[in-house]
This record gives sequence, structure tokens and C-alpha cells, in this order.
Amino acid sequence: MNPAANPALSLRLPEARARVLLGMVLCGFMTLGGRALYLQVLKHEDLQARGQKVVLRVLELPAHRGMITDRYGEPLAISTPMESVYASPVKANLSAAEQHHLASLLGLDDPTLARKLADKTSEFVYLKRHLPPDVAAQVVHMGLQGVGLRREYRRYYPEGEVMAHVLGFTDIDDVGREGMELAFQEQLAGHPGSRRVIQDRRGRVVEDVVGITAPADGRDIALSVDRKLQYLAYRELRAAVLEHHAKAGGLVMLDVRTGEILALANLPAYNPNNRSTLDPQRSRNRAVTDLFEPGSTMKPFTVASALTAGVVRPDTIIQTAPGVLRVGDATIHDAHAEGALTVAQVIQKSSNVGAAKIALALPAQTLWNTLSAAGFGHQPHSGFPGEVSGRLRPYASWQPIEQATMAYGHGISASLLQLARAYTVFATDGELRSITLLRREVPPTAERVLEPRVALAVRQMLEMVVQPGGTAIRAQVAGYRVAGKTGTAHKLEGRSYSRDHYVSSFVGLAPASNARLLVAVMIDEPAGGAYYGGTVAAPVFSRVMGEALRLLAVPPDAPNTGLSPLEGLPDVGEDV
Repeated sequence: MNPAANPALSLRLPEARARVLLGMVLCGFMTLGGRALYLQVLKHEDLQARGQKVVLRVLELPAHRGMITDRYGEPLAISTPMESVYASPVKANLSAAEQHHLASLLGLDDPTLARKLADKTSEFVYLKRHLPPDVAAQVVHMGLQGVGLRREYRRYYPEGEVMAHVLGFTDIDDVGREGMELAFQEQLAGHPGSRRVIQDRRGRVVEDVVGITAPADGRDIALSVDRKLQYLAYRELRAAVLEHHAKAGGLVMLDVRTGEILALANLPAYNPNNRSTLDPQRSRNRAVTDLFEPGSTMKPFTVASALTAGVVRPDTIIQTAPGVLRVGDATIHDAHAEGALTVAQVIQKSSNVGAAKIALALPAQTLWNTLSAAGFGHQPHSGFPGEVSGRLRPYASWQPIEQATMAYGHGISASLLQLARAYTVFATDGELRSITLLRREVPPTAERVLEPRVALAVRQMLEMVVQPGGTAIRAQVAGYRVAGKTGTAHKLEGRSYSRDHYVSSFVGLAPASNARLLVAVMIDEPAGGAYYGGTVAAPVFSRVMGEALRLLAVPPDAPNTGLSPLEGLPDVGEDV
């Protein structure tokens, strides 16, 4: 259009105003340029970090926990994949209807879910862990912003309460809290991996930024325990605890050749697959962590010490009449007066008076040396967490009455595992071998504790215990020679001994001619009327040992496969 024809087009901006406007435009561009320079150069790293914080995530890739198996590779503890629901509260802007639906799916009430999502500065919070697959699928189908699934693992124990005290359990984070799960946490757990990703505003992975660091899965652990023998031990121990209305019970089975623990059972038990009802009193491995006074099961060690010192021989006569012995102001009693007994008969009849006289004929240090060398007062080093060392006081502080009562198991304390290990010296011709809950591939180390002749002599005495006239006729096993010793000890309650609460025990080995297995049984506070170790604990030993020897195909060593007739034979009692 011609400016001359339209005067408005011919108007010109005053020069001063044009300069101001041009200056303003130039200042605007300079401001934008400066701001761009400031953000892209000076604040580059900070802004990049902020951006990455919003969209960049490092996702942990959990490691698969190693499996625990028995000695033959049968699974005892395995990890199964589970899905857990998490949320990023800073991103999770859910409507009231969405929150209500999600809460109902997860089994939560609305206020609980609201509290989990309330902290809008939080990047991560678990809403519900270890969900069934169908529930996890429904959560995914909802497509909620800031809500996702995370793969985890949950421990499962196929044997349930039968193996509970050996294996222990893991917590919800798959970290070992008891038993072998705790003892070998580092080996079993492995190391998690990682994955750096970019997520959109709904928390969905858009792309991987850096290559995946693969997790290092945990290593499998093979125990020395035999699953079949463990079930056998648990079954028979449970039957005895129920029959005698006992407070608790424990059983340990050792392979005397290798020092491997083939079975370790405790009552009361618990189901490690149900962590919501775990009771510390039931989850305690009493056979390893609890102490008791072993009673007459200590008498063989007293005799072994005297034989080593040359103070007595197996046929030395000990006068036990009239069945009582005064030591200072105290009186030691026998459950039944016997008169003159050989040392072998002191063991067979379980005479407190006879054992006390033998102990008092020894220097205190000599008896202490034998007990200490057999492992009393020291941890058994089985590899199980929480094992105790027991109580064996220094011999310099012993009073005569303490030395006398220690001969029959009062004034000394031990765990059932300690007692079982100590008895292996009679099965291995005097050697004390290290014990383990892991399968062994090489022979164990051994320490000479007794001379072979002494160990053999005591073992022959222990065979007399299960024959007619002994305290453990109910410990016999058809087809096999058995050697063992009963214990019936009053429980120490406070500073005095209870009159009617007992710990009944039996420790034995078979075949006596070439020992393969050792079984120790303890029944705590039997309340069904019977309380002698030979009546309460010995039958458990007989059933467990007999079936175990047959399962392992151990050749019989008895001259016949029959048992000595038990009908009409009275139980020979003991009382300490």
C-alpha cells in the first residue's frame, strides 16, 4: 500500500522512543542469554542432579539366598520369589476411591494406608510385603501413579518344626535371625546387584541408563544332619515329652567316627514358616544353649579319672553300706543301699556313695583335669550361635563336699551337646573329636583324653548298665550291644534343689564293639509319676538308636537278636 495514500502509514516513531524500545528489546535478549548462560554453565551440575533425582533411579536387584540342605542334598531351607507393593509418596497422588480400593486389596484399613502415603517428602515406602501372585496382579492392573511392585524372596522350610531349632529362621528382609540361618548369614545371603533406570511420572521404567550389575547369589550350605534321622529323633522325643507331661526335652545324635551331628531335636518346638506366632521360649535351641546339672551321667568320668590315676581298678571293692556318707555337715544318699560294690558295679547300680568315695580319693586337680579335657567348661564349637561353655569351677576353690557331689553331677553344669561330645571319648578309645553341624569331607581333628585301656574299661562298665541289675535295662536295642549311663538329677531352683522336679537323662552308644552312633536324651521335669532316667529317657534312646542303626545298615554285633527279658525286672532307681 502506498504510504502517500494513507497518512497513518507514513507516521514515524520518534527517534528517542525508538532507541528506548530497542534498548528494552536488547536488554530482554541479554537477560535471557545471561539466564541461559547461568543455568547451562554455572548451574549445570545442580540442575542435572535435580533432574536425575526426579527421573533417575537405582533399583536394587536382590540376590537369591543360598539353599540349606541335609547331608544328602535334600532341601531344608529354600527361598521363593514374592512380590511386595511399594509407593513413592511424593508421586502418589491417589484419589480417595483409589486409596480405598488399594487398601482393601492389601488387607489394610484406610487410615493405615493414608499414614504410609502422608509423608510427601519420602521417595519410598513399603505398603505390603510378600503378597500372593493374584493380589500383586490386581495391584498392577490398577495402574496407580507412584505405586509399584518389587521382587523379594521369602524363606520356606519344608520340614517345619522338625528342623526348626537347627535351621532357625530369617526375618522379613531375608536376614538370618536364629540357628544356622544366622550362623552362616554371610555365605547364604550373597550380595545384591543394581540397575540404573529412567522412570516416568507414574514410576514406570522408561529405559536403562547404565548396564545391570548382576547380583551375586548366596552359596548353598550342606548340613551334617540326616533328614530321616532328624524326623525319627523329633518324633520319639515328642512322644516321650507328651507321655510324661514334661516341660521340655532334647536329643542329640552324633556320628562318633566323624564328629558330625546327625540329629538335634528340641521340645517345645515352633513352625518357622509362621513368623507371626514366634515365641522366644519355643525358638530356643535348649540342647545347645541351656545348661543343666547332668547328674549320674558324670560318674563314668569320675571313674575314668581314678583309673587313669591308678587309684582303683574295675574290680576294686568300694563299701557303700549303709547307703549314706557324711562329708562335713552334709549327707550323701543312695537311692537304694547296696553294701560292697566293685567299681564296675558302682557305675551299673549308679551309687552316689561309691562315686563320692572314688572322687574323694583323688586330688582335686586330677578330677578337674579329666573333666576339663573332656570338654566340660568349654564351648563345644559346633558352629551353632549361642552355644554355652557350661560351668566347671576351678579346682582350687573346691570344698570336700563339692568334690564329692561333682562325682555324680551336682555342682557342675553342661549343655546336652557338651555332654554328648564328652561321651565320645568312651566310643573312640579315648579321643575327643571336634563336632560340627556341617557335612564333613575330611576326617576331623582329635585330641587324646584317655588311654585306650581306660576308655575300654569304662565302656565295658557302661554295657553293664543296660543289662539286668543296671539302671537302664530299657535302653537295650535288639541285635546290638549298647553302652550307656542314666542320669536322674534334682533341679537346682534358686540356691536349693527341688524335691520333686527332675532332669532325666540317658547317654549311650552302639554298637559297643565298634561304636558308630551316640545318642544323648534329656527330659526336663517329667510329671507323669516316673522320673528315673532309666524309665523316662532310656526308652527314647532305645527306639531312636535301634531304628537309626537299621536305617544306616550298621551290622549287628550282639550274639543274638533278642532282648534281655524285661518282664518282672524292677527298674533300678537312682536319686541325686
